[in-house]
Amino acid sequence: MTLFVNALTQLDVSLWCPMRGLVGASWHIDAELDGELGEDGMLFDFGEVKPWIKSRLDAGADHTLLVPTRAPGVMVHECSEGLCIRTQAPYAMEVRGPRQAFTLLPWSEITAERLGNHFSQELMRRPPPRVSDIRLTLREESVDGAVYCYSHGLKRHAGNCQRIAHGHRSRLHIWKDGQRDTALEAHWATWLADRYLMDKADIAAAGDAEARGLLASRYQAPQGRFFLCLPASRCAVLPTPTTIEHIAAWLAEEIARDSGHRIRVQAFEGINKGAIAEAWP
Repeated sequence: MTLFVNALTQLDVSLWCPMRGLVGASWHIDAELDGELGEDGMLFDFGEVKPWIKSRLDAGADHTLLVPTRAPGVMVHECSEGLCIRTQAPYAMEVRGPRQAFTLLPWSEITAERLGNHFSQELMRRPPPRVSDIRLTLREESVDGAVYCYSHGLKRHAGNCQRIAHGHRSRLHIWKDGQRDTALEAHWATWLADRYLMDKADIAAAGDAEARGLLASRYQAPQGRFFLCLPASRCAVLPTPTTIEHIAAWLAEEIARDSGHRIRVQAFEGINKGAIAEAWP
């Protein structure tokens, strides 16, 4: 007998891609569980399935940076912050933070299929009674329109959003003078694609980084000290913390100033959540 739960939970992470660099990602997670029925006629109570799987993902990979440790140019070593990750291709990046901010995987590349198999095996180390197999499937949200991936960190967040390199795959809706404008959506989604959104207040001096075209962010958060340095061309600097509320407001103001029109922005943070802001030129 197989029990299935579609869209059981969501996973929001960043990952290092050997071709794209730092990439934000969001996935629905579907689950299937095989096993034998109990005397109650059930394999596993639906009310227990969701929190059991979700709690393990939340305590593990969710809101971390997924690092394929066998990818070309990826180096991992211990440091005073916890772990230091350095990369070379497609660009140089250095990120440091507490160990729990990273998920290290002995692979050359991160894929949704491989992650699903990995998480399934992790859950099967201590399966619930009567469960003989677990299969998780990670799938991206189906989006008819503009979508972009971004990474960020929120030093004032009490939870795991404080981790300096986690991210999301998000929709973007824009209205100009009350009318939905898909061309504007496509333009800004393309510009934002695979960027790191950085709070101006967190910019830190890092040797000759500026001369080499790099931008560094450093902050202290409840979980520990964090540092990130990557090409300035892959960053968007906001004058505020990079919460979704501030991202929506910043986008609305930027687009209103550039276009000379009244702008309304619905910015998503991953799947089915986000913020709405309006601005006038």
